[in-house]
Amino acid sequence: MTRKIKVGNIFIGGDAPITVQSMCNTDTADVDATVGQIIALENAGCDIVRVAVNGKETAKALSEIKKRTHIPVVADIQYDYKLAVAAVENGADKVRINPGNIGDRGKVKYLADFLKERGVPVRIGVNAGSIEKDLKQKPVAEALTISAERHIAMLENAGFYEIVVSLKSSDVRTSVAAARAFSAKFDYPLHIGVTEAGTYQRGLIKNVAGIAPLLLDGIGDTIRISLTADPVEEVRAGRMLLKSLGLNDDSEVVSCPTCARTAIPVSKIAEEAEKLLAGTKGLKVAVMGCVVNGIGESENADFGVAGGIGKSAVFENGKITKTVENNEISNEIKSLIEKYKGKNEKV
Repeated sequence: MTRKIKVGNIFIGGDAPITVQSMCNTDTADVDATVGQIIALENAGCDIVRVAVNGKETAKALSEIKKRTHIPVVADIQYDYKLAVAAVENGADKVRINPGNIGDRGKVKYLADFLKERGVPVRIGVNAGSIEKDLKQKPVAEALTISAERHIAMLENAGFYEIVVSLKSSDVRTSVAAARAFSAKFDYPLHIGVTEAGTYQRGLIKNVAGIAPLLLDGIGDTIRISLTADPVEEVRAGRMLLKSLGLNDDSEVVSCPTCARTAIPVSKIAEEAEKLLAGTKGLKVAVMGCVVNGIGESENADFGVAGGIGKSAVFENGKITKTVENNEISNEIKSLIEKYKGKNEKV
């Protein structure tokens, strides 16, 4: 089991639930835009959000951003330890910075003491594209692990141990190998994912391919599905992945792949149901295209619909309770979600 690190009002590692992260793509100095995006991420189920801090104005903006949002905010810092200090003074709950980029030991020690005094952890983020020159000839996964070890040693030598680590590549196998090698050697919490994974569809597939094997092996304490897309999509995908692996109790929609017997617009109805279920817990809703196998295959759902020509069967806990006109299916599902939300203690 990894160490348990406190970030704002939540924990990463140990027996804490696996958290889902994302990063704002707004100008952090634009407080309204950044707050709006963070709230959208919160509503999608984001646990931790990262923002770029690349100057005094962005560091200062964190103060107002923190007042208007609720989830922990991580300040992404490049090189300048003074910006890390300013970000924390303005409310940052965690700092993403590599101590090897700060400069001499004195600066590292100053930052470590400052962060320790305020109970603010560090994420060491090692990427394949930025490993040290003397490691370039080594296998990338090995190089990532050695690089992370060097950064950790700098903080440990300064008496600082509140550390989360990420080792990422745009290559799935490299990301997986690096995370496995690191977890076999260290007990610091791991932030896992595949970086620079690409546009929505390709990025989604690469991240799931890289994250799922690790989580199934018990490796990984917090995840980010990096996508060239709306950050909200990263969060939705992350939560769905955790649900698919049985690692959270989010509500879910199961739906059939459709065939020639399909009598209703399954995709449209299922997507509507997913939106209605956002933020709820413990419910399972089935949307099936026909009655031939639909009810039997979704008998473990709390409720759902099996399509028919003109009318469709509504079932609850595996039993048909009524039929409704097909144009009333969406309203019926909405009503059932409200009904079961009230009964389900997990919600």
